[in-house]
Amino acid sequence: MDDIDRRILKVLQTNADLPVAEVAEQVGLSASPCWRRIQKLEAEGIIERRVALLNPEKMNVGVTVFVAIRTSRHDEDWLRDFAAKVTQIPEVVELYRMSGEIDYMLRIVVPDIKAYDAVYKRLIAAVPLFDVSSSFAMEAIKYTTALPVDYAT
Repeated sequence: MDDIDRRILKVLQTNADLPVAEVAEQVGLSASPCWRRIQKLEAEGIIERRVALLNPEKMNVGVTVFVAIRTSRHDEDWLRDFAAKVTQIPEVVELYRMSGEIDYMLRIVVPDIKAYDAVYKRLIAAVPLFDVSSSFAMEAIKYTTALPVDYAT
């Protein structure tokens, strides 16, 4: 990966809907070589997919809840069951296995606290959990889906 590929990725992370000619102009290439580079980045799996980012407020899911989970079980069967059930909850938009005192961290989006309570009840019914701690985001100071491209090799 070279600097031109990185510039292409920066542009596409800002707006993947741009015509190839416009991407090419922004990165200093003609359209055909730019298109070939984009196809190569897709073939290599660097560009996984192109998606539409929705406005949470307009989708009526403006409340973000971070949920820290601790479990007393750390076996593969429990993890498989937990992951299968939690990933089926549409309000859970991110799920991470953590190091340290917290075993799993979830980011959940809902319209209000009542809706979160319903998600919470589905979550605790899904699998045995030791501790569930919820924190409500008061303000999103920075939110981006764009990854830094400077480290790409």
